[in-house]
Amino acid sequence: MFSKILIANRGEIAVRIIKTCRRMGIKTVQVYSEADAGSLAVEMADEAVLIGPAPAAQSYLLADSIVEAVRQTGAEAVHPGFGFLSENAGFARRLRDEGIAFIGPNPEAIDAMGDKISSKKLAAEAGVSTVPGHMGLIETTEEAVRIANQIGYPIMIKASAGGGGKGIRVAHSDADMAEGFAAVKAEAQNAFGDDRVFLEKFIIDPRHIEIQVMGDKHGNVVHLFERECSIQRRNQKVIEEAPSPLLDPETRAAMGAQAVALARAVNYDSAGTVEFVAGQDKSFFFLEMNTRLQVEHPVTELITGVDLVEQMIRSAWGETLAFEQKDLAINGWAIESRIYAEDPYRGFLPSIGRLVRYEQPEEGDQGDYTVRNDSGVREGDEISMFYDPMIAKLCAWGPTRDAAVDGMARALEDTHIHGVGHNIPFLAAVMDQPRFRSGNISTSYIKDEFPDGFHGLAPDRRQTDILIAAAAAMNEIAAEASGDPSGRTDWIVLIAKGPEAGEAHGVSLSYDDDEALTLDLAGEDRALQLSDIDWRPGLAQFRAVLDGVPFTAEVSRVADGFSIRTRAARARVRVLSPTVAALYARLPEKVAADTSKLIVSPMPGLVVATPVTVGQEVKTGETVAIIEAMKMQNILKAERDGVVKAVSAAAGDPVAADDVLVEFE
Repeated sequence: MFSKILIANRGEIAVRIIKTCRRMGIKTVQVYSEADAGSLAVEMADEAVLIGPAPAAQSYLLADSIVEAVRQTGAEAVHPGFGFLSENAGFARRLRDEGIAFIGPNPEAIDAMGDKISSKKLAAEAGVSTVPGHMGLIETTEEAVRIANQIGYPIMIKASAGGGGKGIRVAHSDADMAEGFAAVKAEAQNAFGDDRVFLEKFIIDPRHIEIQVMGDKHGNVVHLFERECSIQRRNQKVIEEAPSPLLDPETRAAMGAQAVALARAVNYDSAGTVEFVAGQDKSFFFLEMNTRLQVEHPVTELITGVDLVEQMIRSAWGETLAFEQKDLAINGWAIESRIYAEDPYRGFLPSIGRLVRYEQPEEGDQGDYTVRNDSGVREGDEISMFYDPMIAKLCAWGPTRDAAVDGMARALEDTHIHGVGHNIPFLAAVMDQPRFRSGNISTSYIKDEFPDGFHGLAPDRRQTDILIAAAAAMNEIAAEASGDPSGRTDWIVLIAKGPEAGEAHGVSLSYDDDEALTLDLAGEDRALQLSDIDWRPGLAQFRAVLDGVPFTAEVSRVADGFSIRTRAARARVRVLSPTVAALYARLPEKVAADTSKLIVSPMPGLVVATPVTVGQEVKTGETVAIIEAMKMQNILKAERDGVVKAVSAAAGDPVAADDVLVEFE
């Protein structure tokens, strides 16, 4: 077995690989950029080598620097993780030529599957179901329109070398095809240096289901069942689960057999994923093969008990797979939520900055569910603008899908992040959605369920009860801690989502012999029982048991009350005497500030350009500023005609969210 492995990646996947290497008794070398000098992966590895500045093109994508780090440290193998050089056949071939093991598939398999057009031809030859389409070279827009009419709309226009959601359009008409074909060719040339485009039938209301395969260097290939990856935003996966709620045993076996057949056809000898698009009728068609470890691999590990990183290492060493297909079985259900540094309330724009607080849920067996959290950051770490905004992959396992969903919802409650925007409220909203819980999902789920974006959810009855009980309890505890308890037992709890006074709930408080708090709700003929309270002033999480069911809420003090978030419901909650509550009801609603003449930054990042000058007349729709963060550019356009009064930022300037960039007269 290898004695030392170099990890040519960063963040959570680097940490994940180190954990398996430690268990196997293998030493690790972590390469890092200047931005990652203090990272968790660097701290955990046995050795670390600086390979360049922060931008990936000057560090993690430099094969020369990585090979030099291998020579410098005496590592025998390289694990590329995912992204960066993980699917670069040239890199894998160079390592092989230099006598360094590549912990991934052979370069010939990467080449065969790396091109979407050739991979579909190979899939068809291997007996794999493929989407009706045209895989040949298409030279002109006119030719694209003619072919589209032969296939039948709707049509997916895809760049052959595309990835990460780039180079994809859907055409519903000849006009859509003419416009989309030209746009995808241009995007593909700019992003990948390859303008080849192919067309395929677009499956209405599709699901994205992938099969995990594992091969060795002796011709053995197995599949480890499927993952459902239909919850996507901008063609990027957000929530994954294994198995899929759509498949029956027969369809699962058929998909698995086709995935294995394709892997065998290209002599596949590592971990890989065969992706399918599936109809709601359980029809399925080959999409592409990812010749690497997938981000979402933990859910497969949770339902099979197989460590995929370990198997990749053993295969690269030359070992034979220790199991056959008949030895593998599905045990329970697992769900993964990708926790990103992005603000769901601002259109999911990236958020950068320091993790001022990062409290993670306890991993392992939690009774009804099991928690796994793959994270590459710690409290105090910086979320950089140079890389992917992922903070963690939070996973929950349960014996059934319902148990896994419930476990995920609780694990999200127990995750607290402060300092950067994050998508935990959105993920919690999905877990509580009846449609998601039913399993009736598709790749359009987020667009269907949140057509106007995400703005939080109104609290349901239990969440309202949590808001009332938590606020009343914190008010009592804070008064005791200050040495000035009021002795009052009757209160009015005001719950407001916005600037208005909010809904009023009368409560009467009392304690039982076990110091559990009873809240009698005025006019509702019911009472709440709050026990096992775990909170003191200054804590950001309020934990307790309400009516026998545990919960965790995110809390903070505000001027005259508390800001409380329970799952996707967030509100300002005030605990007032009846007299003061009556005065609040008379207060006029706060008028929002007029920002119509301001162009503000929607996210923290760097200014790419402000192509306007003071005194310039600007028409509606003209670009006035471009902001970049985490490989994403946000183009800001004028919403009305106007004259520029001031320009407050220039190219290269760092800006925070809501910083004024341009002001109009």
